Amino acid sequence: MRVLADLCALTKPRIVMTVVVTAMAGYEAGRRGPVDWGLLLHVVVGTAVSAGGALALNQWMERAVDAQMQRTRRRPLPAGRLRPLAALAFGAIATAAGVSYLGALVGAGPAVTAALTSALYLLVYTPLKRRTPFCTLAGAVAGALPPLIGWFATRDDLDVVAWTLFGIVFLWQLPHTLAIARVYRDDYARAGIRLLPAIDTTGRRTAYAVVVSAIALTTVSVMPALFGVAGGGYVAGAVLTGAAVVALGAADAWSRSACAARRLVLGSVVYLPVVLGLLALTRR
Repeated sequence: MRVLADLCALTKPRIVMTVVVTAMAGYEAGRRGPVDWGLLLHVVVGTAVSAGGALALNQWMERAVDAQMQRTRRRPLPAGRLRPLAALAFGAIATAAGVSYLGALVGAGPAVTAALTSALYLLVYTPLKRRTPFCTLAGAVAGALPPLIGWFATRDDLDVVAWTLFGIVFLWQLPHTLAIARVYRDDYARAGIRLLPAIDTTGRRTAYAVVVSAIALTTVSVMPALFGVAGGGYVAGAVLTGAAVVALGAADAWSRSACAARRLVLGSVVYLPVVLGLLALTRR
């Protein structure tokens, strides 16, 4: 049972849940007819398995870095509860299985998108974390692709609505990730992870990036209504929740404290499912 629990921990279930929610949002935004519950279930399963596999491979790749940080040293690999080869095999098999599942039961578009997501996350974002603070942008691109998995389950092309959904998830990740990095900046600096808060000694660049990205997120979030996909209730909810993220970002920028950063993390965690949920409920 311990081994199963550790294998589950490799997949980072909370992150997988977020990925699945965004994929479901993409399906909902793209569908033209009634919900095909069987198809949606396949989207959820394939997305969850492929994402979990990629996250397991990420932990395998970063096991030495994780051992240097307080927040990650008790994970299965740095703690020695799992062998690296077992984690590698598990992650590779899960990633391949998830992509294959999507290809067989959903379509080529979702499968290719899932494979591209994993490739960007593992081959671009992960190595860049120890080289440049611009890794956050690469990670945000990878994190914004899952909505397109759901989208391609219902359509064969991309339009402005799909790109707007991509933009919302992309921009959401910037203040969220920067706030997490501010909370754990000492840990990241010790391990040589070059996220902006870990190398920004004054905190000014981080503060600017947080506020600007939060404002951009709020601006882009109202665009589904402009394209006729969502109604007035969505606009009101998106503006209110976006304003809350901006306010939390401004407070974080002003105080530059771990406490303010934690509030921003919590606010951003609440923001995404609320906005995506409103988009689903008010969809036209």
